[in-house]
Amino acid sequence: MEGALLSAPLPLIGFPMSQTVLLELSLKPDAIDSAKEVIRETLKATAAAEGNESLEVIVDDADPTKVVIVEKWRAAADHDAYLAWRATPEGASSLGSIVTGAPVTRTFEPFVAL
Repeated sequence: MEGALLSAPLPLIGFPMSQTVLLELSLKPDAIDSAKEVIRETLKATAAAEGNESLEVIVDDADPTKVVIVEKWRAAADHDAYLAWRATPEGASSLGSIVTGAPVTRTFEPFVAL
C-alpha cells in the first residue's frame, strides 16, 4: 500500500488546469543568427493568443542549434485553439525556414502543487 500513493497522479483540487508546452526546435546551423528574428516574429502572435500566459526561449548550452520554446497556457483548450489557428493560412509562420525537421511538442499539466 505504501507505493500506491504514487502509482497514479491525483487530481489537484482547486489547482488551475493550466498547461505547459515545450516546443523543441532543431535549427539549421546556418540559420542560427536569423532564427532569433524569425522566432521573435512568430512568438508575437503566440503571445497575443487567447490564454497564453508566458513564453520563454531557451537554448542548449552545448549545442546552439537546439532551442526550446517554453509556453504557459491558461488551459489545454486555449493551446488547442491556438494550434488550430496555426494550421490555417492566416496562422502560418516561417519557422520552417530555420529548422531541420518538424518541431517536437511535449505538453505537461500541473502534478504537485507547491
